Amino acid sequence: MTSTLLMLLAQATPPGPPAPQAPAAGAAPNPMGGCGGQGGMLIPMLMIFVVFYFMLIRPQQKKQREQQDWLKSLKKGDEVVTTGGIIGKISGLTDNTVTLEVQEKVRMKFLRSHIAGKAPSPGQPGPEPQQK
Repeated sequence: MTSTLLMLLAQATPPGPPAPQAPAAGAAPNPMGGCGGQGGMLIPMLMIFVVFYFMLIRPQQKKQREQQDWLKSLKKGDEVVTTGGIIGKISGLTDNTVTLEVQEKVRMKFLRSHIAGKAPSPGQPGPEPQQK
């Protein structure tokens, strides 16, 4: 009789992990699984992107557009400084290059994109050196 009972028990419960059961009606869904976790992360990511767009990307694009408009409006006689720090007066312009007169009868050609801005006036101090 004992052996028959053991055989019935062995057939009733197979070895291994228990089989998953369907949730009962009205039971709460599993908070760790399913699509609920994915959608919950999407909204904060979108909010972070929106903040980055309005705080970083958009002002940088506006600054670049103003710089390009200023470069297009350059004319002969303007005093400018290059990205390398050379100050000169514009003596010639083409679509891509600017010819600067850095000293009497000394002219140098630069790409328009390497003109950093207006030269500081003689009474105006230059930018302060950065501290390390």
